[in-house]
Amino acid sequence: MGKLKDEVITRKRIGLRMVGPQRPQFVLFGSSIVQISYSNGGWGAILSDIYARKADVLLRGYYGWNSRRAIQVLDQVFPKDATVQPTLVIVYFGGNDSMGPHSSGLGPHVPLPEYIENMRKIATHLKSLSENIRIIFLSCPPVDEARIHENTSAYFSELVRTNELCRQYSEACIELCKEMNLKVVDLWTALQKREDWLTACFTDGIHLAEEGSKIVVEEIVKVLKEAEWTPSLHWKSMATEFPEDSPYDLVLADGKTTINPSDWTYHRQIQWD
Repeated sequence: MGKLKDEVITRKRIGLRMVGPQRPQFVLFGSSIVQISYSNGGWGAILSDIYARKADVLLRGYYGWNSRRAIQVLDQVFPKDATVQPTLVIVYFGGNDSMGPHSSGLGPHVPLPEYIENMRKIATHLKSLSENIRIIFLSCPPVDEARIHENTSAYFSELVRTNELCRQYSEACIELCKEMNLKVVDLWTALQKREDWLTACFTDGIHLAEEGSKIVVEEIVKVLKEAEWTPSLHWKSMATEFPEDSPYDLVLADGKTTINPSDWTYHRQIQWD
């Protein structure tokens, strides 16, 4: 085990890749909505499917984290001297920050002005990694207050989550993105466009069910399609890895020619635009 660890460290130092060819890296950075985004038909898993053979989607999610804790590890998660820098980073913090303060002073709550500055620090650090890096922030989504109240365990103390607090932190995130010229997905508004969002979009009143994740992906893909970025990061515009025709592909009914399946998407429940 020690030998393998040493080999990995050595490869990182000299810039070798464990797996190639090198694809663009899309990093999802945030709290539990990021960490569990491969569960329950999650939005991270959907993005990985959409960008199969086009980009590597890397998960850097941390259950229970707030923006205060995130800025403590920025240099570790996103080192400035990394051989390869991300092409795109999608950032989500706010749900835990927006929780009501605990009387002890402990817990995930971060006052709104500090939250704004923490998110500014995250954006500034990411921008410093590369002149070509692209960034999308996700704002704080709403919650199902009634279900949270029903499911709250006696294990926790003074757990306060309200839609009013979520709204305030969502709006603050959006305003910061306007100020810093960042792309942002307004999850607060997007989820509530669906009439049955309270019952359909969450697993527990906070975390996203498959229907909620589909909305997140729809909004992210819309941003990527509409962004005037060169090169475009919309999945239809990106090169497919090893797209060449091959005599080893499936043979057509004429018995003479093969068909290239590199960009087939028939397996997808939703044909993302």
